[in-house]
Amino acid sequence: MTVQEPTPNPWLNTQPYRVPRHPAPVSLKLDSNEGKAPPKRLLDSIEEITPEQLLRYPNPSRLESLLAERFGIDKTRVLLTAGGDEGLMRMCRAFLGPGRNMIFPEPSFEMIRRFAAGTQAEVRTVPYPADGYPTDEVISKCNETTAVIAVVSPNNPTGGVITKDDLQRLSKEVPQAMIMLDLAYIEFAESDLTDVALHLSNVLIFRTFSKAFGLAGLRVGYAMGQEKWITLLRSVGLPYPVSRTALQLAESSLGFSGERDNTIANIRGFRNDITATLKQCNVESYPSQANFVFATGLDGLWWRDAMAGLGIGIRAWPNQRELNQAMRISCPTNAEDTKRLCHAIRTISAPQGLLFDMDGVLADVSKSYRAAIVQTAKHFGVQITTTDIEQAKADGDANNDWVVTWRLLRANGVEVSLEDVTDIFEQLYQGTGTSEALYKQESFIGKAKTLAQLSQKYKIAIVTGRPRRDAERFLQDFGLLSLFDTLVCMEDAAIKPSPEPVRKALQIMNVERAWMLGDTPDDIVAAREAGVLPIGVVPPGVAVEKLSATLLQSGAAVVLEQWDSIVGRLS
Repeated sequence: MTVQEPTPNPWLNTQPYRVPRHPAPVSLKLDSNEGKAPPKRLLDSIEEITPEQLLRYPNPSRLESLLAERFGIDKTRVLLTAGGDEGLMRMCRAFLGPGRNMIFPEPSFEMIRRFAAGTQAEVRTVPYPADGYPTDEVISKCNETTAVIAVVSPNNPTGGVITKDDLQRLSKEVPQAMIMLDLAYIEFAESDLTDVALHLSNVLIFRTFSKAFGLAGLRVGYAMGQEKWITLLRSVGLPYPVSRTALQLAESSLGFSGERDNTIANIRGFRNDITATLKQCNVESYPSQANFVFATGLDGLWWRDAMAGLGIGIRAWPNQRELNQAMRISCPTNAEDTKRLCHAIRTISAPQGLLFDMDGVLADVSKSYRAAIVQTAKHFGVQITTTDIEQAKADGDANNDWVVTWRLLRANGVEVSLEDVTDIFEQLYQGTGTSEALYKQESFIGKAKTLAQLSQKYKIAIVTGRPRRDAERFLQDFGLLSLFDTLVCMEDAAIKPSPEPVRKALQIMNVERAWMLGDTPDDIVAAREAGVLPIGVVPPGVAVEKLSATLLQSGAAVVLEQWDSIVGRLS
């Protein structure tokens, strides 16, 4: 007998929705269009909820009535849903199925396609262009089995809109189809189509508290339309989709309209600033009436990664062929974050300077500094491996090899002064009358010609934890010293991960925008805190996969196996 197991419906998309994000820590999240958080005093309204109300299933009728009053319609024409998404899913359940089709301009909100596919309906696509909704193309795709026409306005991710005239035309020319009008971002648009849509017999409107209201965490949305259609939507979803707490907070948020209007006005201004900055950097963006900007004609994955390297999260679609040359940036909600974002755009697209860590990036120190650590430890009776050193570097705050050696000795139970460790280390590295200097084992990584070419286009600098004597000697030995505009060494500033030496290099070179190449978390952290794009580099002889993961998690935009690969990124 053949052993079998249950299988899902074959037409379902069994890959859960997931936003592909970079592993770097992000402090400015601009990849979800979530808006500005509401005032903290909104939470005071939770105190109005009684234990008895928590005992009972939630009743949405009060909020539905308030929304109906707000739009001048009967409350039977309003349905509360678990976010706008759940309303869209209800509509697909109610109107789509085998033998029916939905017209879906794309790119657009990807969950709509998923909801439709789950009903076994055919999804017919047309391109969603930069200049707005493709009404003619949509109508040409319709036939007698067209049951739903998807209209997202402003569209996510492009920001385009449908006009009042085109919406009315769709309704009239395709009367057999229901129009799914997703207005999640309508508060940010130049005009609101809600009133027009409420007078059309075959339109269902979907709005949300997630965006302009800043309440995405509540998952509260609502649908509006003719009573018979709203009744139908009620029959194909959960009877209690919104919690009592979420209802209370959403209802209270209606009272903050003045503050919300100010936020929306500010976001529109910030949107203009972002668009202007992209244009200055020769990045093509679509006209947007949402709280985000959509740009094309670029490597979306690289922009996502580079922004993450600067601590900013943006949206990219590396696994979608039609969107892999695009990115979407949510608008910040304050001027300081907008300034930071615009600086990041300029830094990525037009750096003025390149900063290099020395050891492991330009200098192969596997037989010099690393060997000095091993031999110094051996002098004090401790066996240290290269793996031990790599782990110490990965742990961070490890830019001084004397200190690293001293810590490794202490970790192995040997208490000795830092001065004694430094003395033995320097004897080994600098050489004595009886032993050859380990520094003579160092070699230059890459090609001097490439470095010279970069120095013609950018100001370049060294930011190292080496003593100046050691740094200058290495550069002189390989004929590189004249290529650099400045060297910031151990004596000049606090060592990395402090951003101080990076900022000092920027100041000396008189540049505002730079990239930095480093091989340790200390390099990455220092660069990020100084507003410099951090690029990880794997030193010779180190396991690429393990170190790459460490550097990316520390905040590197990307990790290269050798520094001169940066030429491809710069171009």
